[in-house]
Amino acid sequence: MLVLLPPSETKSDGGSDAPLELASLAMSQLTPVRDRLIDKVVELAADPGTARTVLGLGKGADAEIARNAGLRTSRTRPALERYTGVLYDALDARAFTKAQRAKADARLAIGSALFGAVRATDPIPAYRLSGGSKLPGLPTLSALWRDSLPDALHAEAAGELVIDLRSGTYQQLGRVPGAITANVLTEHPDGTRTVVSHFNKHHKGLLARALVLTRADPTDIRAVARIATKSGLKTEIASPTELLILT
Repeated sequence: MLVLLPPSETKSDGGSDAPLELASLAMSQLTPVRDRLIDKVVELAADPGTARTVLGLGKGADAEIARNAGLRTSRTRPALERYTGVLYDALDARAFTKAQRAKADARLAIGSALFGAVRATDPIPAYRLSGGSKLPGLPTLSALWRDSLPDALHAEAAGELVIDLRSGTYQQLGRVPGAITANVLTEHPDGTRTVVSHFNKHHKGLLARALVLTRADPTDIRAVARIATKSGLKTEIASPTELLILT
């Protein structure tokens, strides 16, 4: 089982690992695009005004731009510890036992505009680049990743079930045919359902946690739904590849 998480805009600072070494990251076939994007992001950081516009940052975002300027020289930490925010709070990897963390490292990957995708253990620096960004002088991120990321993810899954919890923007960077997706909906008293925005990431984090901690090795959506239900989530199977989480 491979569980694909979305990245987050917020990231932890610092790190105790050596500076970025692209050759150490999983999915080495992505290295040429990673290298090209890093060069452009570092170059962009030399012009803070343009960087703020391109990256959609406010005037107080100098620290974010400084992170990008130091992509090749700043310290790194495992990707699972780098990303923060609502989904990662719900996943709560910090509370994992050693055995549970080993499961997380084996089962989790994280989508990224800058790296395409990384494994939980991959040492990466803090950075700022969103899936919808358009860097000057380069094609769109979707165009940059479409020739390599789908194949890389397919190879990384190695024939196992893929549960893709990335947002639509990141799925467009590299789709995984046949992957199970999850959508979070709120059920209202009149029976209508609406898409959840605020709690979407929270519930996907809870699902990811359940998939990490389970002893089962699911091979289809019914098995994924059982794992989610046992963890306390209310689910419904909408199709062979779409799971609904109801709140």
